[in-house]
Amino acid sequence: MNIKREDVRNVAIIAHVDHGKTTLVDALLRQSGVFRSNQVVRERVMDSNDIERERGITILSKNTAVYYNNVKINIVDTPGHADFGGEVERILKMVDGVVLVVDAFEGPMPQTKFVLQKALALNLAVIVCINKIDRPEARPAEVVDEVLELLMDLDASDEQLDCPFVYASAKDGVASNDPDVRGTDMRPLFDAIVNSIPAPEGDPDKGTQVLISTIDYNDYVGRIGVGKVSNGTIKVNEDAVIVNHHDPDMLRKVKVSKLYEFDGLKKIEVNEATVGSIVAISGISDIHIGDTLCSPDNPEAIPFQKIEEPTISMNFLVNDSPLAGREGKYVTSRHLRDRLYRELNTDVSLRVEDTDSTDCFKVSGRGELHLSVLIENMRREGYEFAVSKAEVIYKHDENGHLLEPMERAYIDVPEEYSGTVIEKLSFRKGELQNMSAPNSGGTMRLEFLVPSRGLIGFRDGFMTDTKGTGVINTAFEGYGPYKGDIAYRKTGSLIAFEAGESITYGLFNAQMRGPLFIGPGVQVYEGMVVGENPKGGDIELNVCKKKQMTNTRASGSDEALKLVPHKELTLEQALDFIENDELVEVTPKNIRIRKKILDPKQRMRANKK
Repeated sequence: MNIKREDVRNVAIIAHVDHGKTTLVDALLRQSGVFRSNQVVRERVMDSNDIERERGITILSKNTAVYYNNVKINIVDTPGHADFGGEVERILKMVDGVVLVVDAFEGPMPQTKFVLQKALALNLAVIVCINKIDRPEARPAEVVDEVLELLMDLDASDEQLDCPFVYASAKDGVASNDPDVRGTDMRPLFDAIVNSIPAPEGDPDKGTQVLISTIDYNDYVGRIGVGKVSNGTIKVNEDAVIVNHHDPDMLRKVKVSKLYEFDGLKKIEVNEATVGSIVAISGISDIHIGDTLCSPDNPEAIPFQKIEEPTISMNFLVNDSPLAGREGKYVTSRHLRDRLYRELNTDVSLRVEDTDSTDCFKVSGRGELHLSVLIENMRREGYEFAVSKAEVIYKHDENGHLLEPMERAYIDVPEEYSGTVIEKLSFRKGELQNMSAPNSGGTMRLEFLVPSRGLIGFRDGFMTDTKGTGVINTAFEGYGPYKGDIAYRKTGSLIAFEAGESITYGLFNAQMRGPLFIGPGVQVYEGMVVGENPKGGDIELNVCKKKQMTNTRASGSDEALKLVPHKELTLEQALDFIENDELVEVTPKNIRIRKKILDPKQRMRANKK
């Protein structure tokens, strides 16, 4: 017989990137008594990863739990960026409702629609939290209307349309049921969660069923499966079997060695857990996302949707440049392969494939940011390798026509730059779908349907064109007919043709050709890209050239040479810049761009073929 666990609520915090999910979880943790009154706690405590803290985005979903009026609230903080949508999709099976966080000024954005659509499809209860209500330009009444319109567009049920609205300032830790009344604490949101999110339901007397929705990894205990107990009771040292909805014939016998529940930011070891509890299970080496842990006498898998396929791939190669092995700790193909396959333990949206070469691996993900975060993590861990230009993954329809991934791009830009943006995206096969009139601040919204490959390398130039004022957000739209060839880059590369150390004199002559990526005193090698040629085409030059010493001096010839400040490329800028015949060399200390073929004669022969 099904029972309701009235002492438990399971809820996910979902939103578009930078709308304040993690800050909201901070406020809930602080006001639920998780921290001591004198405890020093950093901001965005749930963003535990260094890259998450630096970029101000959530990359991995994380579990926590707080208590309110004797009710345990299990909270899952989810990513807001479209490239990490796979994280959001899978954890929604763990919860019974969602808190949709919407910025009081920006309103619903592309990822808001994506995550809300997934929640409504699973028939989850919804609470809408209009956040950043303290912003001077906040417009809560219009945003509420926009959210209701979005719910109707997504065919929400009457119950979901009748969802409660809470108005909050997560930064200040206050919430209210009235947009015109400033709250004093987060109680209105806590009350909404307890009263509006249904209690988890299940039969404690049935066979055990735990759907694994996310995987954690620890070097000491290996894989840790996290999921919700849907039926029965799971106990330590109990025999169980693993079944999968997409592979029902495969059964694996396992034993639960350790069991944990979440309490604040910690995992607390328990001996058993029953219906509605979110648990972490260790000791099962080959547990995967989508697996159902069942009792042996009733092995019944819980349905689990297939995660959307990757849309972009790039090759990860062993670094073979003349400077290889000087800065990295892990440089061999075995190191690279082990690390990439280990990433599959926790990232369900990633694909890694061996290629014909033992020194090259094809890695596919949901977008440029998805792959660049992996690259950045690896270089910080001491790995040294090279990566190729990102390429989209094509498909064919039943008639053999070529299909490519399409993105819906929403661009907020001051009116004076709109013409430039439309021209640049049209050149990249983007089709303008919608254009709104400028708002009171002179900003207008453009909506494009553009091939995913058309956005590769677009963001850097976009920020330059809009003088840093433009905002671009994208959402995967599906596959559409191939739109034709795109010329990504009109500029060429400045290539060093001599190995050595860059000299001011050589750089002074080289900067006449175009912007440089390096300054003096940098180790270069033949075939390394040291700058950009605005006129197009590649130019080879010598940045190691020294001034010849003579006895004769002309008046003024010894004055100090002045170099234009060089442009130091970030990892994302380097990945955007490279062409198909170039690689980004990634080491713990440096990011360099190089030609795939370093020798100029061999490069010339290859270009003639």
